[in-house]
Amino acid sequence: MFSSEAFKSSDEHDITFFPALKMEQEHDEGVMFQQADFFSTAFPMMDEIRRQGKFCDVILKAGDRSISAHRIVLASTIPYFHGMFTNNMVESTQKEITMQGVDPTALESLVNFAYTGCVKINDSNIQPLMVGSSYLQLNQVRDACADFLKRRFHPQNVVGIRQFAETLACALLVDACNSFIDGNFSEVSICDEFYNMPLEDLKDVIKRNELQVSNEEVVFEAVMRWANYKTKERADCLPQLLSCVRLPLLTPHYLADRVATEEMIRSSHQCRDLVDEAKDYHLMPERQFLIQGSRTKPRTAECFAGIIYAVGGLTKTGDSLSTVEAYSPAIGRWIPAEAMSTVRSRVGVAALRGRLYALGGYNGSERLATVEAYDLQSTKWSMVASMSRKRSAVGACSLGNHVYVYGGYDGYTSLHTVERYCPLTDSWEKISPMNKFRSAGGGAALRGCVWALGGHDGLSIFDSVERYDPRAGIWEKQKPMLTKRCRLGVATLNDKLYVCGGYDGSTFLQSVEEYDPVNNQWRCLSSMTLMRSRVALVANMGKLWAIGGYNGETNLRTVEVYDPAEDSWSFVAPMCAHEGGVGVGVLPDI
Repeated sequence: MFSSEAFKSSDEHDITFFPALKMEQEHDEGVMFQQADFFSTAFPMMDEIRRQGKFCDVILKAGDRSISAHRIVLASTIPYFHGMFTNNMVESTQKEITMQGVDPTALESLVNFAYTGCVKINDSNIQPLMVGSSYLQLNQVRDACADFLKRRFHPQNVVGIRQFAETLACALLVDACNSFIDGNFSEVSICDEFYNMPLEDLKDVIKRNELQVSNEEVVFEAVMRWANYKTKERADCLPQLLSCVRLPLLTPHYLADRVATEEMIRSSHQCRDLVDEAKDYHLMPERQFLIQGSRTKPRTAECFAGIIYAVGGLTKTGDSLSTVEAYSPAIGRWIPAEAMSTVRSRVGVAALRGRLYALGGYNGSERLATVEAYDLQSTKWSMVASMSRKRSAVGACSLGNHVYVYGGYDGYTSLHTVERYCPLTDSWEKISPMNKFRSAGGGAALRGCVWALGGHDGLSIFDSVERYDPRAGIWEKQKPMLTKRCRLGVATLNDKLYVCGGYDGSTFLQSVEEYDPVNNQWRCLSSMTLMRSRVALVANMGKLWAIGGYNGETNLRTVEVYDPAEDSWSFVAPMCAHEGGVGVGVLPDI
């Protein structure tokens, strides 16, 4: 204990300290105490005081509602009021302030937020709340409202949300709307909101490189539906819109039989000039380089990062899986995704309108006709209508408004039958069969057609290629690949077809080929680092991703990426939950 004498003042009014205590005072900087719940208890108390009407020094009036508050709290938490009260504006001394352009209920919710840090967002208040938070410069609340709307994107509402976001200058929400429209343009373009889209907004959408359309016909037909919705008012707008459609990318037959016969186009000199330019592009291929420009450049949706999904496949021991994992280029690794309800290897996969379809496959005991779809919005798998035939090692792709499956193996024989699925009716339709029976072939959509490549019929492995044109309803032979291949990977990128890997009957392949439809030629590219049979190939971010496979000794979980600009392959993170044999598809990253 210290003696009380030590703290008595001397006649000179000095204070006497013990030496040890004096030394401690000179060297100890003290301790900072912070009450952890100080603000979380103080602000609710201020809110309670406000609700009792005590110490309030300002009243906000909106409509017929009066909201009492404390000027210091509003200035501390809401940027709009901070500027108003600290810059000697006339309102800084007014007892009552009239708030123009802010919904009364939204204003009250945002004043409550100033005291509590909490605000409830729901379908009934989202619009006035986002307007109010933008007006008051509460950017975090505005962004929370934007995130709420993103989770409710639908083809029927996204155009309206985009216009709303533009009025608020909310660039993040506008960008998110654009991304959704890019990935679901076919479905968006048949909705009422699309038909009422302002001209400038429509031009902004259809000239985007990022539009994910199977062919340019989708864009042309959307433009004509918009124009014909109000023919008299919109006829003069058609030349502006048609200049944003990449007419030279349409097939000559479609240009002649559909575009050139459209009455609104025939009656417009400017429109006819655009059609003639497109015809010349096809009639004189040796001069195509002279008319290169935005209208002759393929849309490059593949250049933008989507999420790659690896579906089904095999374990090390060869068992089929229901497992799904997803690769995000943003984080550079694979993460688990919702599993399918059925185990499936040798499964066909196709993406259409924000959904990923797993088609047929092998469950370890039998081939499957069942199909399930993964919905990007709900992040759930659900069963849809089954195919008419059981199929594994099937070719699959999406084109226009349909998912196509062709060939495969039913457990007894290779198939040449083809069918397509319509999501709007949840039904399958049989169409013309291929010229060859193809199991373990590859498939993709290019220039408005479905392409089938390679495979085998149980006796021979093919280098052959055939193409289905939905307008003609027939399959036609095309220029064969340079190498015969089954169990190959196929993808399209920059208006070209790519094939990689596979098996030629004696060797597991690592070679890669590219097909250019303009000059109707195949050429060899740099080979993959590894031999890969049963490889999945997909385009994303302007590159090709070869995923999994089998090298003759073991199933592979490794992934290689091809850069067309460098003609080179490099490894990225391997899959975590699969050992090859996967089906793959890409969905937008929303």
